[in-house]
Amino acid sequence: MATFALIHGGGGSAWDWHLVERELRGRGHDVVAVDLPLGDEDAGLLDYADTVVEAVGDRRDVVVVAHSWGGFVGPLVCARTRTELLVLVTAMIPAPGEPPSAWWGDTGFEQADLDTIELFLHDVPPDLAAESIARSREHADKALVEPWPLEAWPDVPTRFLLCRDDRFFTPEFMRRVVRDRLGITPDEIDGSHAPMLARPKELADRLEGYLTGRS
Repeated sequence: MATFALIHGGGGSAWDWHLVERELRGRGHDVVAVDLPLGDEDAGLLDYADTVVEAVGDRRDVVVVAHSWGGFVGPLVCARTRTELLVLVTAMIPAPGEPPSAWWGDTGFEQADLDTIELFLHDVPPDLAAESIARSREHADKALVEPWPLEAWPDVPTRFLLCRDDRFFTPEFMRRVVRDRLGITPDEIDGSHAPMLARPKELADRLEGYLTGRS
């Protein structure tokens, strides 16, 4: 049994992971998913990480899973916990000293001109997509503009899972960013930017497969 620490993306919440959490718990794993303090004007990146670390407590065999903007938080959690594995799910990959707000320009990101559903949630069931939008939260500035505090990537095995149908972080873009910043070849899964809502069982299969060597 492992403990999966599930970190949501920008504007999201722990709710984003509820279907994957159900899948993983049904397979005997422990799961920690918390709301990052997005609305707290005083909270910086280390405060975000501490929110996850405190929830993890003294658990061992931790697998940190970070989605989208949560890629800025996941490695910070790994530096503070007994982490077995870091899995980035269509996530931003920070560089030392890089503020999240600078990542877009630094990586050459270009956003498609699509509405929220078409950009992020086009294969998510309509009821879940609507609830996801209704639950979205504003993001205070501090954690967006402060430099990423680690001097190097944490010494923990890292996997990257990109989504082949992602219209926000497109496969072509993310393959290049993963190669340039991590020096690895990403794994791939079908689906949009929100596989935890569109394909929770398949995503849980992948996460569990990383532990058993099937992925």
